[in-house]
Amino acid sequence: MQRKKNRVPGQAGFTLIELLVVMVIIGLLVALVGPNVMGRAEKAKPQAARVQIEYLASALEMFNLDVGRYPTEEEGLAVLRQAPSGVERWDGPYLRKQVPKDPWDRAYVYRRSGKGFEVLSYGADGATGGSSADADILSSE
Repeated sequence: MQRKKNRVPGQAGFTLIELLVVMVIIGLLVALVGPNVMGRAEKAKPQAARVQIEYLASALEMFNLDVGRYPTEEEGLAVLRQAPSGVERWDGPYLRKQVPKDPWDRAYVYRRSGKGFEVLSYGADGATGGSSADADILSSE
């Protein structure tokens, strides 16, 4: 049997300088890439809201086909998961999961309109109007 030679301390492993250089490189990559990734996530939220609103609008159309009317504002989007009282032809649930919140963690707004209904999210600022990420996102768009 051969015995392994004992290593001399200081010859094995990484030096402190090498570790610091690697840490600086990692820090630079995070500083350069991090803001780009975060910026893309914020830009994706309005698109995610549009997709969810289309999903809700499709479910509302199915409700209308079965029941013969759109939900009242008092019934809201909850009728897509739970049958309202006094409705005989409800054939739901029309959503697989609970009614989603918008990407900014707020409830979607449902209201009746001349076209039947409107589902909307008030955007990043949570207030009516706005532009860019703060703009309202409507099902009628």
